[in-house]
Amino acid sequence: MTHIQSDAALRAAPAPVASSFADRAGALLAAATRLVPALEAGRRIDAHELRAAMSHAFEGSDAEGAWDWKTGYDACEAAVILFLRKYGRTILARSPASSLALIERIAALLPTHTRRSEAGQALQQFSTPPGLAFVSSVAAAIRPADHVLEPSAGTGMLAIHAELIGADLALNELAEVRAELLGHLFPAVPLSCHDAASIDDRLPQTIRPTVVLINPPFSAVAHVDHAMKDAALRHIASALARLESRGRLVAITGSNCAPSAPEWRGAFTRLQEQGRILFTAAIDGSVYAKHGTTIATRLTVIDKIPAEIPVSSRSARVRRPTRQPCSNGC
Repeated sequence: MTHIQSDAALRAAPAPVASSFADRAGALLAAATRLVPALEAGRRIDAHELRAAMSHAFEGSDAEGAWDWKTGYDACEAAVILFLRKYGRTILARSPASSLALIERIAALLPTHTRRSEAGQALQQFSTPPGLAFVSSVAAAIRPADHVLEPSAGTGMLAIHAELIGADLALNELAEVRAELLGHLFPAVPLSCHDAASIDDRLPQTIRPTVVLINPPFSAVAHVDHAMKDAALRHIASALARLESRGRLVAITGSNCAPSAPEWRGAFTRLQEQGRILFTAAIDGSVYAKHGTTIATRLTVIDKIPAEIPVSSRSARVRRPTRQPCSNGC
């Protein structure tokens, strides 16, 4: 397949990002860097330590409006990414069960998200918990030769696992500060700032992913002021359209977004004109407890091979997470 082309051509966003976003992202990275030693020491990051790191990096307190707690939680997630970049390959050298246990031990050191921002709520910026990000990467069966797209990259919690495996990456994130933060965390990776609900229409044709990792908004659509229950499927359908033949898409959605649910049966049947659902299962809401919610979610694995018999009235059975070679030998 055609490899991802020059960074300069692919990092172009639809509009320049304001320098204030870049400044805030730089401060976020500085705060995250100050938090990494706590993770290395196995010490819980409490509100006092997080406030100190953020106030130092932003040169002001939350009470003064220099930063908010949602931004502080993003700094914690960035600290986990920096930690995994440093120690992740050693962690992943263990069995999947042992790797998951270690990653969840690190995640338990993070503070619980007890405060939210209006923007975060409106765009449903619920980042992928570290343990679920690892499970998603295992389900994707990522290989070093893969080209991985994350259309709603957030702070990069899914992306870091593709990097650790050695795959090429392309990232997209609509939220300005998070996009700038991704630029700091993954400086050599192509980055765009599009609405991922139409990602196939917006990305350069040179980006041809063989794997898509996606945790889209469950019911929020950019520039729409009311809930859209099919928001997640819009994101999935567009990403699946961009995915290379015989590639794999792993999606995290709300638990009700299932082929067996009557309201989604027709949509999933149409979706399977392009992709075969290999696996889908609900995930207990406790996985998101650290993110301040107990919403039940779902992990769905789709290979871009038209389904022989569309899954509509039953859940897909678990299959081994192996993938056949792409038709062009990638």
